[in-house]
Amino acid sequence: MAIEKDINPTVLNEENQMSLGDEGMDVVLAAIEEAGTDDFVMQEDGSAILESSMQEQVETGFDENLAESMDDRDLSKIANELTDGIEKDKSSREDWENTYTDGLKYLGMKVDDERSEPFAGASGVVHPLLGEAVTTFQAQAYKELLPSGGPVKTQVIGAYDSAVEEQAQRVKEFMNYQITHVMEEFDEELDQMLFYLPLAGSALKRFTMTNQ
Repeated sequence: MAIEKDINPTVLNEENQMSLGDEGMDVVLAAIEEAGTDDFVMQEDGSAILESSMQEQVETGFDENLAESMDDRDLSKIANELTDGIEKDKSSREDWENTYTDGLKYLGMKVDDERSEPFAGASGVVHPLLGEAVTTFQAQAYKELLPSGGPVKTQVIGAYDSAVEEQAQRVKEFMNYQITHVMEEFDEELDQMLFYLPLAGSALKRFTMTNQ
């Protein structure tokens, strides 16, 4: 049985003994003897753990800030991974951000009277074609997503009877009442989202309703 010579014998128990075999056990025991028995801590289950690999356990409450009790090296590693991930996200969407910025620029809602490009005194007027297309999409989408009867529709899946149909109708009426009367911000936020949707290419709207 081939055993790597630089094996790290941090844990030694009955399960490891069976998997290593006699030859492997000789290598592990030799490594333990070379390191010195004082460097190992015996556990209740008969295992031996290298003392240098043990970490002091700190008691923390459920809502406590774990960063205050973590090792500085671990915190630095987590921070580096986080910042690297943020930079990768920003670089991957750079083209989209440029497109979105250009879209806002060419909406035709801001006139630049002091342009110097392509020459001094050039007209800063932008044709409102893009703005017209955006508002047309906004109006048509708003009418479809928020009709007068409410945006929620129900469909019975599976076994169908009058009781299920009445239940579906009650759910529809309740949800539409919540959206159109109780959730006052829904209308305004949906209208605003539909304006930016054709410029950004995608938009998400998340809301939660509770039955109180």
